[in-house]
Amino acid sequence: MGGLFFFVLVGSLFPLALGPDAPLLRQIAPGIVWVAALLAVLQGQHRLFESDMADGSLEQWLLAPAPLSLLVGLKVATHWLLGVLPLLLVAPLLGWQYGLDGTVVSILLASLALGTPSLCLLAALGAALTLGVRGQLLLALVVLPLSVPILIFGSHAVAQAQQGLSAAPALNLLGACLCLALLAGPWAIAAALRLALE
Repeated sequence: MGGLFFFVLVGSLFPLALGPDAPLLRQIAPGIVWVAALLAVLQGQHRLFESDMADGSLEQWLLAPAPLSLLVGLKVATHWLLGVLPLLLVAPLLGWQYGLDGTVVSILLASLALGTPSLCLLAALGAALTLGVRGQLLLALVVLPLSVPILIFGSHAVAQAQQGLSAAPALNLLGACLCLALLAGPWAIAAALRLALE
């Protein structure tokens, strides 16, 4: 719930700070909503595997008959469903707060639905690589550069829809990023966890 609160708080502060300048709010809305989503995903992500390591669950995962990559994928999927899916339910309210119309809000939702799972997998990879290291700054340094293409494609899709142009190319690129993240992410996270446990 902390990520959801953070998402709403960040998204709501900009209209309050900038005032009732509707054209400006519409122009900056895609970038602000996407940056708020990224920061909400990163919120608390450094603790994703800490409790599992502390109570010995990670060692049990290594001994389990199921592949470690499958278990990691299920954990990240659960995290997305419980922690990030509520952001998608709230995103239309933020879109309307910025003066976006229904078509643009639907593109915003589609872009978030395609992009946030990739962000979760990248954040989980960062959490696995920094497991046992104190501080969240290192996680941000690992994840933020990798998340730049997703932020660009996501905000570009919404900006294209605002201009009456097709958002399909940007959404297709987000889908390609998601496919790559789903194919490579769980195995990379599993390898990082094995290194952390050695």
